[in-house]
Amino acid sequence: MMSQVILVTGASSGFGRLMANALAAAGHVVYASMRGLDGKNASRAEEIAAHAERHAVDLRVIELDVQSAASAQRAIDRIIAEQGRIDVLIHNAGHMVWGPSEAFTPEQLDELYDVNVLGTQRVNRAVLPHMRSASRGLVVWIGSSSVAGGVPPMLGPYFAAKAGMDALAVSYARELAPFGIETSIVVPGAYTRGTNHFAHAGSPLDTRREREYEAGLPDGFGDTMRKALADTVPEEADPQAVADQVAEIVATPFGQRPFRVVIDPADDGSAVSYGVIDRIREEFLRRIGFGQLLKPKRFQKGGVVL
Repeated sequence: MMSQVILVTGASSGFGRLMANALAAAGHVVYASMRGLDGKNASRAEEIAAHAERHAVDLRVIELDVQSAASAQRAIDRIIAEQGRIDVLIHNAGHMVWGPSEAFTPEQLDELYDVNVLGTQRVNRAVLPHMRSASRGLVVWIGSSSVAGGVPPMLGPYFAAKAGMDALAVSYARELAPFGIETSIVVPGAYTRGTNHFAHAGSPLDTRREREYEAGLPDGFGDTMRKALADTVPEEADPQAVADQVAEIVATPFGQRPFRVVIDPADDGSAVSYGVIDRIREEFLRRIGFGQLLKPKRFQKGGVVL
């Protein structure tokens, strides 16, 4: 397979960092994006540059704040200027929160939705015109098993945002198929080790209501819940599996890439639920006469089938 030009959002740590490394190791040109290259992420940018030099791979750091349309556009403009194309977009940027749902302010939910959902829209609007013009491309969305699997309390706002992102991903998949653009949704489970999701999780601003919940719930409810979640994840669970799966999808030939892959060592039931949900949606498309949207269209240019 020829080298692909790939953008990974939210690549400062966790899944994003692992994916960027794996894809670069596979011989692709990878742009690891993050915000704050001159600030909080300066040291991580240096680490990535050192990794690229040490392993002799084409792994580049690029400034991209998914909460800014201008930032997204600047990043894509730079990639196009340097490479002339963008082949793969990986939506990985996101943020988690932990605490009683009522204790989060509406403004906090707004910001969470802004990062996890609107951020993908900003980047899509910068990237997709180039993919549509080329009549080819791959968009990978990093989802969450919570959308169709087990839903423990204390993560409500985050789960709601990930559900919104998944709904958007499904709709985009059908709208992009006629342009020859593929979609794969990768669904990790609750990896409690090897990522910064829980360590960097946001907390409620309304501390008074948070204390009211703490007083009304059993002692140590939150800590017990965290431990219960962690205990569902086997010790050998490694988030590298998510990165490896993304690299495998990128390496898969056009038209054969999976629409959805669940990677959930905790086995929260989402693999079963998604199987049913996606089947129902596929059958509905066929029922209304649009089954062709289930696979990307093969375009032909200059006698070459793309």
